[in-house]
Amino acid sequence: MSKATYLYAFVLVFLAGTIWSFGALTVRYMINSHDYVFQYLFYRGFTISIILIIYLFFKEGISFYKNFLKIGISSILGGMFLATAFTGFIFSITMTSAAVTLFMLAAMPFIAAIVGYFILGEILKKSTLIAMVIAFVGVCIMIINDSISGTALGAIIGFVSATGFALYTVTIRWKPETPKFTTVVLAGIFCAFFSFFILDFSFEPFRTMPKINSYLSLLHGLIVASGLILYSLGAKYLPSAELALLSLMEVVGGVLWVWIPIFGINEVPTLTVIIGGAVITLAVLYYGYATRQSEIQLKS
Repeated sequence: MSKATYLYAFVLVFLAGTIWSFGALTVRYMINSHDYVFQYLFYRGFTISIILIIYLFFKEGISFYKNFLKIGISSILGGMFLATAFTGFIFSITMTSAAVTLFMLAAMPFIAAIVGYFILGEILKKSTLIAMVIAFVGVCIMIINDSISGTALGAIIGFVSATGFALYTVTIRWKPETPKFTTVVLAGIFCAFFSFFILDFSFEPFRTMPKINSYLSLLHGLIVASGLILYSLGAKYLPSAELALLSLMEVVGGVLWVWIPIFGINEVPTLTVIIGGAVITLAVLYYGYATRQSEIQLKS
């Protein structure tokens, strides 16, 4: 791989993480977010699906529909797991600080490693186990903090969201031929249908939702879908170590945007959240470094 290709891929994945990092800020701008979670999920899921279908059409032409003919058990399971992750993210971030939710998501690679070990029989390297222990300590620090402040449920749901993302990645590894974009389209449809079901298939709750919340949910769908497209274009050229490190961009950026005064949220993380988040970040950095060293040894 040439340096130009590597730089191209790096920039794309970096941009994907940066775009995704604005998701938490988008939710924070909602009016009375607790009251409109399912309406938000409906609009966001619908938007994600539509944008990805349009992308597939421009990428593959009229034959794009053949992706949907390949839908099997892995696509359905992956879509359900991803829909769970999407739903958990919104619930978590409306119940606790953005920092707690995002740092929980940063632990996703380690959850995926555990699930991959038990379900797929994948090897757990010593470096991965060390990183998981470090990340677990960080998660415990944040949950203890939220237990004290009465928002532990938000942290737990954040962990459920991370588990959903992890199960999705394991599903893709289980059946590599699973059409990834089609699976995400299914996840968006599942989110929209589930939300509509909870709302008793009534449009009345949407009429009472503030217009700004509707626009924000559509914007969030655009954020998720566009980031996914950029990530898919760049990830195939980058080693897993770089991908693990670049995944921190979404977390660090997300915490920063709701913290700095310029965006008007001013959500300052508590000391224990900062410490716990720093520990998880350390785990990801160590994991990325160890993975990179392992890849270098294999090449040599």
